[in-house]
Amino acid sequence: MSSNSSPAAQEPGHSAAPSLVALFLAFARMSLAGFGGVLVFARRAIVDQHRWMTPDEFNETFALRHFLPGPNIVNLSMVFGARLPGIAGGVSAFAGLLVPPTLIMTVLAIIYAKFGEMDVLRHSLAGIFCAAVGLLIAVVLRMMTPLLKKADIVGLILMLAVFAAIGVLRLRLQAVLLVAIPISVAVTFLLRRKVAA
Repeated sequence: MSSNSSPAAQEPGHSAAPSLVALFLAFARMSLAGFGGVLVFARRAIVDQHRWMTPDEFNETFALRHFLPGPNIVNLSMVFGARLPGIAGGVSAFAGLLVPPTLIMTVLAIIYAKFGEMDVLRHSLAGIFCAAVGLLIAVVLRMMTPLLKKADIVGLILMLAVFAAIGVLRLRLQAVLLVAIPISVAVTFLLRRKVAA
């Protein structure tokens, strides 16, 4: 199957489907830039830089990965990669995401084992944490943009309800998702059916 035969590559607003090497390199760059989390860099690369997905498609894929067990960004790499060149694309994105940082973390773990008690290192890690939180807030605000542009009141209400349930009421994530996902799917189905009628 040609990488350019992907349906996503044919839709307006998309660039041509990436090659396996391009996928590997893109996800390797994301993983190496992703201090404090790769999501920020993944969205920027996939949506803004390469235009492999629209903002809505990225949000849908982001939501889908919550159904799957394991680290979210790893799920995203597999789902996204498999969506374009197929299973080989998923493996290529997955390898790009994990191989470079695994090699670096192995070296850093050895260094940390020897010098981890130093105060300078501890203060540096605290500063990196603050930067990571800022990046995460920035990407959340960008991911909300499609909802705000569409004036999707129902979507915003569901988002705020999930935030309140998990962030404020401290309910278990799994329990909240078991309730929120069927409700959001049902509401979306009913709204699209109403529009189509």
